[in-house]
Amino acid sequence: MTAVAAAPRTRRVRAASAPGRTRESRGTRLGLGLAAWAVGLLFVLPLVWMVLTSFHSETDAASPSPQVFAPLTLEGYRSFFGAESGANPWPTLINSLWAAGVSTLVVILLAVPAAYALSVKPVRKWSDVMFFFLSTKFLPAVAGLMPLYLIAGRLQILDNIWFLLIIYAAMNLPIAVWMLRSFLVDIPPALFEAASLDGAGLMTTLRSIILPIISPGVAATALICFIFAWNEMLFARVLTGVTAGTAPVFLTGFVTSQGQFLAQVCAAATIVSLPVLIAGFAAQDKLVQGLSMGAVK
Repeated sequence: MTAVAAAPRTRRVRAASAPGRTRESRGTRLGLGLAAWAVGLLFVLPLVWMVLTSFHSETDAASPSPQVFAPLTLEGYRSFFGAESGANPWPTLINSLWAAGVSTLVVILLAVPAAYALSVKPVRKWSDVMFFFLSTKFLPAVAGLMPLYLIAGRLQILDNIWFLLIIYAAMNLPIAVWMLRSFLVDIPPALFEAASLDGAGLMTTLRSIILPIISPGVAATALICFIFAWNEMLFARVLTGVTAGTAPVFLTGFVTSQGQFLAQVCAAATIVSLPVLIAGFAAQDKLVQGLSMGAVK
């Protein structure tokens, strides 16, 4: 009888505590949501401030106090596109687009077969190969700058966009192989066995089976490689000049000690950032899918 009497009491205690747990979980979700919005605004606010400053005059942009409601002007953008300073940013933008785009394409074409060989059809001592790829990122970029400069000077390819393209491809290839291998490992082996039984060759398997499955991962990898190549400035600054200069190198020309150029710098930074932002928004769905592949088993 004691057990029978205790059972309803237990159910009443659980029923009474259930709304409390529900309210607590709702409060936790609300707090986490507010924290996520706060972190997101913390990252976006500098970008918004840069864009707003680019539409201000140099006097308002250099004011010690924030001039949020200052008059808007296109003076900074006119200066960037050469209407006032005589500079022409289009060759540098085209060089950056060419170097980043073509190097990303080369990286994907080389990384997919390499990742296939290291995951689906693993080569001998594949872990040593992966460590070798990773070890190439241990060396600071500045440590390889002088040897590359001397090699380019001996070969007479300084200020050559093709040499810069090869460097970007070599820099991003280890990252792409590591990322694509993590996507390929998650593909069920039964798919490859079925393709082999149907008589599909390696190229047919890569083109018709693997690429459609890992297309979000390929898009995420390509976008990351494109961003890294687009934003690179150290090698472009030293190894290029007038002909093969890139957009980040051109952007540094607005930072001088001869006057106030904050609005021009913000306008130039906004224009230089647009291709990356457009590519990110265009591949947003693929990027989220690619970065979340393999997260849930």
